[in-house]
Amino acid sequence: MKPPVPSRTLAAELTRAEPGSEVRLQGHVHRRRELATVSFLVIRDRSGLAQVVVRPDEIAAAGLPPEETVVDIVGIATANAHAPGGIEVTAPVVTLLTEPAATPPVELWRPALTAGLPTLLDNAAVTWRHPAQRARWEIAAASLQGFRATLDAAGFTEIQTPKLVASATESGANVFPVDYFGRPAFLAQSPQFYKQQLVGVFERVYEVGPVFRAEPHDTVRHLSEYVSLDVEFGFIRDHHDVLAMLRTVLAGMSDAIRVQASDAVELLQVRLPSIPEEIPTIHFSEALRRVGAPEDEPDLAPEHERLLGDWALQEFGSDVLAVEGYPMRKRPFYTHPQSDDTRWSNSFDLIFRGLELVTGGQRLHRYGDYIAALAARGESPAAYEEYLQAFAHGMPPHGGFAIGLERWVGRLLEAPNIREVTLFPRDVHRLTP
Repeated sequence: MKPPVPSRTLAAELTRAEPGSEVRLQGHVHRRRELATVSFLVIRDRSGLAQVVVRPDEIAAAGLPPEETVVDIVGIATANAHAPGGIEVTAPVVTLLTEPAATPPVELWRPALTAGLPTLLDNAAVTWRHPAQRARWEIAAASLQGFRATLDAAGFTEIQTPKLVASATESGANVFPVDYFGRPAFLAQSPQFYKQQLVGVFERVYEVGPVFRAEPHDTVRHLSEYVSLDVEFGFIRDHHDVLAMLRTVLAGMSDAIRVQASDAVELLQVRLPSIPEEIPTIHFSEALRRVGAPEDEPDLAPEHERLLGDWALQEFGSDVLAVEGYPMRKRPFYTHPQSDDTRWSNSFDLIFRGLELVTGGQRLHRYGDYIAALAARGESPAAYEEYLQAFAHGMPPHGGFAIGLERWVGRLLEAPNIREVTLFPRDVHRLTP
């Protein structure tokens, strides 16, 4: 009877193979090296790299497959201290699973990619195969796992809200219009209204999904589409409860990276953040004084954020700093004012390593307060009828925050440009690939 064909062995599992046993590798040809007396194929799969030794009499008539060709290799696990993990594959039978691959736009076998960012982005389907590139998204994926696991453990329910909306009134006119069966619609800038409404159903909700911003920014920190990690929950006292939950979430995300993406952390030499038990907080008015900005400034400039980030690290040993009490005139109408001085809001921005990462705070929850807030801004409650319905029927005190995934990963990796950590970025210039 013919012996059974071995099931697939991942590269990372090869170290556990019994020397002399038959194994099967499947993956891409990462590197091909042809010497006078022997050739080597380095095979790449989702777990790592494995080395295959090919003798001259084992090379097929068509020759060794070129790099990036997808292959199936059956051979013998053989001990070799110089091979990755101490085991290589010898006496291989190589079967091509595709036609020979075209030459890739960059040499993926090199330890680091030296191509410029436009080349990497234009050829993203191939360049993301590079181990260091792939590790960037492994950090992002572990962050998502930690985000979800932390909130699931805290009694939150994951939701999914519409990305096609009828109104562009939430935060100005910088939205992407859509022809929705002959009538106007827009791509959602945020799940804010929906996640608030669903606090009245589930009390604690979160969402992971894309948001769309049509602001014509062309900077290293802005995208037109990004992944937003949104949280909203009820029965809070004020925005400090929201900030405490944010601290728990960031710590959970960091822990997940440490556990789930340890190889990526090591490969990229990631400095995981210091998240203190209590996030240091400074009032917006004090922040302006500390950076030497005019006291009537409505927001912090990027340079102010950098200065405050440096100060937080020096003063508290913290990679994060919360700036609370932004002016109400700068915040959306649903923001809850500071109880002792209504010029300021019960909201905050979280600065992470010198860059704004999170916006959050306490929301209004009484129907009458919404009517008054809209009137004060010269807006009609009729435009928000569906949204306000939840408050007319009773809503608990609540608040929440949103984290930009790409900004989080970008700051973790200290990437100069947010596009370096975005799989297929969308900005004012780029709509493909």
